[in-house]
Amino acid sequence: MRADGATLSHKHLHEPLFAHLRRDFPALLASHTVAEALASLRAKALGERIIYFYVVDEEGRLVGVVPTRRLLMAGQDERLESLMVPDPITLPAHATVGDASEMFLEHRFLAFPVVDSGGVLHGVADVGMFTGELSGLAERHSAEDAFQLIGIHLVAGLGPWAGFRDRFPWLLANVGGGLMAAWVTSRYQSLLDSVVVLALFIPVVLALAESVSIQSVTLTLQSLHDRQAGLLPRGRSLTKELGTATLLGLGCGGIVGGVAGLWQRDVPLGATILVAITASMMTASVLGVLLPATLRWLRRDPSIASGPIVLALADLATLLFYFNLAGMLGDRLR
Repeated sequence: MRADGATLSHKHLHEPLFAHLRRDFPALLASHTVAEALASLRAKALGERIIYFYVVDEEGRLVGVVPTRRLLMAGQDERLESLMVPDPITLPAHATVGDASEMFLEHRFLAFPVVDSGGVLHGVADVGMFTGELSGLAERHSAEDAFQLIGIHLVAGLGPWAGFRDRFPWLLANVGGGLMAAWVTSRYQSLLDSVVVLALFIPVVLALAESVSIQSVTLTLQSLHDRQAGLLPRGRSLTKELGTATLLGLGCGGIVGGVAGLWQRDVPLGATILVAITASMMTASVLGVLLPATLRWLRRDPSIASGPIVLALADLATLLFYFNLAGMLGDRLR
C-alpha cells in the first residue's frame, strides 16, 4: 500500500517500484534464536500487515524467509538460520511497478522482498498495493491468449500494413495446412470416387479434431502461466488430457459413426468414422499439449504459434487416419 493508504492503478506500471515499498517489515538476524527474534519483534513498531518474516545477516543482506508457523512452533533456543527457507524469490531495487505485478501473477505470493545488487534488503512489495495492476494485467493476459490463439497480437493503434504483417504469417500456416490437406485428399481420389459417401463426413471429422486441439492448447497455456517458464508438462498432465480426449473421441465418434451407419445402412462406414474420430482427437490433444510446451521450452511465444500450427497438424493427422482406415476396409465400404 502507498504512504497515503491508496492502492496503485494501471497508470503507475512504469513507475519505479522503490518509491512504493513498505518499510515497516520485520527483518530478523539469522544468528538469533527464536526467543531473541520474538523479543526483537515485540520491541519494534511493526506495521499492521505482516506476511512473511525475512532473515538477514549482520550486513543487512537477505539470506532467507521464516514461515510464521515455523517461528511460532519452534523451540526457544533454535536459531533462525536452521528454520529459514534459503534463497527466497526477490525483486531487484531497479524493478518497476509493472515488473512486480508480473511477479505476483506468476508466483502467487503475497509479498516479495526487494534487494539491491549486493543483496541488501530495502523493503517489501505487498500485493495489497497492486490491486489495480493485477486486475488489468490479468485481463490483458486473458485477452492476449484469446487473440494469439487465432494468430493476432493484441496491440492498439496498428495501421493496415502493420496489421497485415502481424496477422499474415500465421494465416500462412492455415494456407499451408489447407494445401497439404488438399494434397493428402488427392492421394485418395480413387477411394473417394468409389466411396463417395466418405466425403460427406470429412467436415465433421475435421471440426471435432480441431475443437479438441484448441481446447488442449488453451488448457496447456493456462497451466504454463502457473508454472515457471521452460518446464515441459508433467507426464500426469499429458496422460490426463489424453484420457479425456479418448473419452471425448469415443463419445463424439459413437454419435457421428452411429448416425452415419444408420443413415447409409453401412456398419463398416460407421466403424470407420468412430475409430477415425477417436484416433484423431487423441492425436490432436497430444499436439495441443506438447507443441505450446515445447515452444515455451525453446523460449518462443507459445500462444501466437500454437493455435494455427496445431490446427494444421490436427487436420493432416485426421485425414490420414480417416482415409487409411477407409482404405483398410476396402470392399466393405463399397
